[in-house]
Amino acid sequence: MTGPSVNELSERAREVFRTVVESYLESGEPVGSRTISRMAALSLSPASIRNVMQDLEELELLAAPHTSAGRMPTELGLRLFVDGMMQAGKLTAAERKALESQIDSGDPVEEAVSRTTAALSGLSACAGIVHVPKREPVLSQFGFVPLSDGQALAVLVGGDGTVENRVIDLPSPVPASTLAEAANYISARLTGLTLEQALARLETEISRGKAALDVAAQDLIARGLATWSRDGSQRPVLIVRGQANLLDETAAADLDRIRQLLDELEGKEEIALLLDSARDARAMKIFIGSENKLFSLSGSSVIAAPYHDSEGQVVGVVGVIGPTRLNYARVVPMVDFTAQTLSKLVS
Repeated sequence: MTGPSVNELSERAREVFRTVVESYLESGEPVGSRTISRMAALSLSPASIRNVMQDLEELELLAAPHTSAGRMPTELGLRLFVDGMMQAGKLTAAERKALESQIDSGDPVEEAVSRTTAALSGLSACAGIVHVPKREPVLSQFGFVPLSDGQALAVLVGGDGTVENRVIDLPSPVPASTLAEAANYISARLTGLTLEQALARLETEISRGKAALDVAAQDLIARGLATWSRDGSQRPVLIVRGQANLLDETAAADLDRIRQLLDELEGKEEIALLLDSARDARAMKIFIGSENKLFSLSGSSVIAAPYHDSEGQVVGVVGVIGPTRLNYARVVPMVDFTAQTLSKLVS
């Protein structure tokens, strides 16, 4: 359902609505008319404020959880507030430093991204999420170590200095000379290439009779490279940090929702698909409650922003997941700055 725009509300209604939303986001409790009469810069009696709140409730911007309780914003109301009334805050110097410091250690990109996401989680008191770009390693060195008649250890050294090992199955015993022949060919012909490029070159040289390899060595190289190609396409591209932040002081009263959210966080493939929509938008995206099907049951919000490489291409998305009662004005600039920080890291 599409609700009214901010301009359709009277000045009195806007002020009462803003006060209700800001108070609710701060306290997590429904807000009563007497509270608003003490807070709002309006010369209105509690009775007049109740009338305005009733009007806002009829517009489905506010709701009363109980008959005698105050009002709280609906998801429609939160959307109106975020899009038309919220004034985003600014990060403190300490917050900026906490995020930027995670990219200065010279560690592999994925570790730095993970640390930055953990820092964002801690500062926002939400669960931090980041969609990590798939980076196929560039071959620097590649070798084989015999393990048994039917297995060998393939050792890959990437261009960024990372070292990874994989056990590969062999159809028959392979002599040490074949292992050495395969490793020498890779060093001479395939270094500096991605795995996909290396496999393509191997296939081309074999088809043209230029590989100068026996059949056993050809098969060994193909098996070794294919192990990383399959793994690279299947490895998780989503990092989630700080789930414990979701268990705040209000969680005890809403354990079912928290359990549901934690279950939803296990569905990393579904979260990755959700973040892809922020990637496609190339700008900050805010999903409130049931606006996205994934978190409709837990009533959670997602704030996400893409980050870019040196050529301005979107390579990933970073954000937070938390209750709809987020301090959006504080968290939105925090996510935006984290995206800027990760852009520096991957550039």
